[in-house]
Amino acid sequence: MSELLNNKYVLVPFVLWVVVQVFKVVFEGLRNKKIELKRLFGSGGMPRAHSAVVCSLATLIGKYERLDSSVFAVAAILAIIVMYDACGVRYQAGKHAVLLNKLLNHEVKLEEMIGYTYLQVTMGAILGIIVGLVF
Repeated sequence: MSELLNNKYVLVPFVLWVVVQVFKVVFEGLRNKKIELKRLFGSGGMPRAHSAVVCSLATLIGKYERLDSSVFAVAAILAIIVMYDACGVRYQAGKHAVLLNKLLNHEVKLEEMIGYTYLQVTMGAILGIIVGLVF
C-alpha cells in the first residue's frame, strides 16, 4: 500500500481530483448560497476534474518518462479521448436530457449536467498541465 501512496502517477492526479471537486462544491455553494455535497461525485462545473486528472497524468509521464515513451503516448491519447468525450458525446447527451425532461413533464428526471463546455474542459486541461509540471 505504501508503494501506491508514494506513486506520483497515482497520488498527484488523485489529490488534484479531490481538490477540484471540493473547489466546485465551495464555488457552487457560494454562488447559489447552498452547499450540495452530491457535487463531490457528480459531473459538470468548472473546471473539469477529469480533464485535469488525465492532463496531469500525461504531463507527469512526459516529464519523468520522456515524451517519446510509449507510456506517454498512451496517457496522451487517453487524455484526448476523455476531453473529446466530455465536449462532444457527453455534452450532447446533456442537451438531449434537457429536452427529454421537458417532453416527459417530470415523469422521469434525467441527469442534465453530464457534459462540459470547451471552456470547462480547457480550464481543466490547463490546470492539470500546470500541476503536472509543478509536481
